[in-house]
Amino acid sequence: MIVAPYYNKPPQEGLYRHFSAAADASAVPVILYNVPSRTAVDVLPSTIARLAQHPQIVGVKEAIGTLQRARELRALCPEDFTLLSGDDASFVDFLSVGGKGVISVTANVAPRAMREACAAALAGDLAAARAIDAALQPLHRDLFVEASPIPVKWAVAQLGLIGGGLRLPLVELSATHRDLVLRAMRAAGIELKGQAA
Repeated sequence: MIVAPYYNKPPQEGLYRHFSAAADASAVPVILYNVPSRTAVDVLPSTIARLAQHPQIVGVKEAIGTLQRARELRALCPEDFTLLSGDDASFVDFLSVGGKGVISVTANVAPRAMREACAAALAGDLAAARAIDAALQPLHRDLFVEASPIPVKWAVAQLGLIGGGLRLPLVELSATHRDLVLRAMRAAGIELKGQAA
């Protein structure tokens, strides 16, 4: 997975050439990652459609959480080009218009529920997918109460799956946000060690 270059805000042609060069040099398939909230550059659907013609570029993780973006990508890209949601809060809608899955933050904390919601959406049972996802919405939101991956790492540590600690410049989740993340975990039905869900 290759994220769009950040800081210098290249034009679409520069993005096209950058990703093409990276794919040319890659021995394995490439997934594009479009996350303008972090890179300050948006790889537009028309550019992604051009890149989808490259034999080494097999998909995109699209983190713009709009149904319009998902529809546009599905209309412009070949059917065998994999569209993956990169926005947990809107992934069910993304799948409803041709997305094939989600690369998720929430799945690190609630993997079973995310898998079940994905399976339901991909099977066309949007009512079931939305019902499962409704309980996950506080988690989708509150795992971003501070810069990611700070909250998700803290949540996974509360589940006893990893130890504490992050590399600088990231620091441990602020004490003022811990109850918020715990409440979101409980709302999603997650059992916490030593605590009643």
